[in-house]
Amino acid sequence: MELKAEILLPGGPANGRCLALTAPISFWGGVDPATGTIIDARHPQHGRNVAGTILALPGTIGSSSASAVLLELVHAGRAPAALLLDAPDAILLLGLVVAREMGWQAPPAFRLPAAKQADLDGLKLAISVAGMIAAG
Repeated sequence: MELKAEILLPGGPANGRCLALTAPISFWGGVDPATGTIIDARHPQHGRNVAGTILALPGTIGSSSASAVLLELVHAGRAPAALLLDAPDAILLLGLVVAREMGWQAPPAFRLPAAKQADLDGLKLAISVAGMIAAG
């Protein structure tokens, strides 16, 4: 299986097991910035950890503080290896841009429709700098 994702924030290549969320999430109050654990008790993937994963997000629940949480995850070394977003999210991307400005290695971000994300859950993925996604 090979897919092409649109580059939102370049970087990579990235490798990791895909964690495809089944519901939108708010990073603010939904993800522990120190550990990467999903702490929103109502979220279907509560208790899962985003650190080192290829995190597929079917949507986000807005809070301007989400960028700060993602920034803290990068700083703590607990960020996802890459983000796959259904639609660009300026708040999350801002966290990654600021992390890079701070000189920290931030993950790349790509756009991949949610309809294609679900099939990737649990698969080991490799994403090229050009946005080519290979499972294997």
